[in-house]
Amino acid sequence: MFESAEIGHRLTKAQYKEQVPALREALLEAQATLFVEKKGPVVVLISGEDGAGKGETIDVLYEWMDPRYLSTLAFEEPSDEERERPSMWRYWRALPPKGRLGIFAGSWYSDPIRLRISGELSQMGLDARAEQINRFEAMLVNEGAVVLKFWIHLTKEAQRARFEALQADPLTAWRVTPWSWDRLKTYDKLQKVSSHLLRMTNTAWAPWVIVEGVDDRYRALKVGQVIQAALASKLAAATQAGKKKPATEAAAMARVETDGRTVLSEMDLSRTLPDKEYKAELGLLQGRLSELARDPRFKSRALVLAFEGADAAGKGGAIRRITAAMDARQFQVIPVAAPTEEERAQPHLWRFWRHLPRHNHVAIFDRTWYGRVLVERVEGFCSPADWQRAYSEINDFEHELVASGVIVVKFWLQVSQEEQLRRFKEREQIAFKRFKITAEDWRNRDKWDAYQQAICDMVERTSTGEVPWTLVESNDKNYARVKILRTVCERLEAALDATGPAPGKAAKKRKR
Repeated sequence: MFESAEIGHRLTKAQYKEQVPALREALLEAQATLFVEKKGPVVVLISGEDGAGKGETIDVLYEWMDPRYLSTLAFEEPSDEERERPSMWRYWRALPPKGRLGIFAGSWYSDPIRLRISGELSQMGLDARAEQINRFEAMLVNEGAVVLKFWIHLTKEAQRARFEALQADPLTAWRVTPWSWDRLKTYDKLQKVSSHLLRMTNTAWAPWVIVEGVDDRYRALKVGQVIQAALASKLAAATQAGKKKPATEAAAMARVETDGRTVLSEMDLSRTLPDKEYKAELGLLQGRLSELARDPRFKSRALVLAFEGADAAGKGGAIRRITAAMDARQFQVIPVAAPTEEERAQPHLWRFWRHLPRHNHVAIFDRTWYGRVLVERVEGFCSPADWQRAYSEINDFEHELVASGVIVVKFWLQVSQEEQLRRFKEREQIAFKRFKITAEDWRNRDKWDAYQQAICDMVERTSTGEVPWTLVESNDKNYARVKILRTVCERLEAALDATGPAPGKAAKKRKR
């Protein structure tokens, strides 16, 4: 890909001075409009060879643009905290909100390149990371972001000359280290790996811009012009989009006629568990879960429990029976309500990425990332295109968690309309339960059929081999709580056994 880079560009000082004022004015105007109208975030990746002028380019952008609406994120090798979470976690946390521009010095491209050069990542692994990156960047663009990717290129000879010039100047000699010269030795490997990765990720929605880095003035002007043009295009497109009529759900998803049976209608909601059996089972399962949470093998894993269900289906009670079996320092319960202003300024999945647990910890989500294909879909809080796209984005999200060692278990708690009505009325009569019933709960009952259809679509499209849905018959709370606890224990135990026997078991086996 670097063969197509423009070589030999030079700007005289006069040419540079002539073009910069108008460019700065246009950048500031576009930046101000973007911030005021919150048209979307702008993600700028500054990558390239060492010594190519990445830092200097960022400095120029801060000089030309309003620094109040800029942020710079520099990424080196992952910290211990970052290694204990999915690889993309640290980048999700750093995404700029709508209306702001985030400059990434080092990005989600840095680790795959570094690992491939060192031999820790296979060619097949590199290609898999490229596909993951393409889906991630497509999601950002679909959520309204502008993704600009710059690779500032130097030839091997130019890089050597840059290092020598920096080292010869007492004011800049500190910037050249033994590590810099080592990178020069791996220049050819870097070109091979990065060129392949850039080709794989040079997409229509997030293309790479190769910028020659020899001439400082040309490099800065080129990057500034590309950013200004992208901002202008984004603002114009946003204006046009506001004039279009939104598509209806009927047009968004074709229905297939069936005999009326669904995954929900086929559930046996009459299942019950007598109190005596419930108490015995509950104690045994809580003890089993407590042991699993303290298992030495869990220290290199994490657990995510996702709870969805009809209103008054018993999610809170089930969660309390789980947390009663664990150390309070080991888990976090995340109740999910309507997004805050901060959360609305980010991609839909951002508020869930930020709560992912580190190793040896558990995150319990009371409502989840499935809100987009349930309440947001039924209530019209997002467009049909948004919730239709969300199925694949959710599957990608859960796949990333599993690939990084997170154990994901998700539940749908189902009750009948009659049982839900009984519980609603009971809540209205009991003082300490009145907070659990709201006008919104009653409104949701009026849309029961629409929600049932959305739930069936959700289960069909997101129940994967790695992260299947567990449907819980919840008319009887005893039965539901025991089923949930047993499922958590079985899934956790199976995942830990897949990593190898517990130290105690291994010792006993050797003794025999």
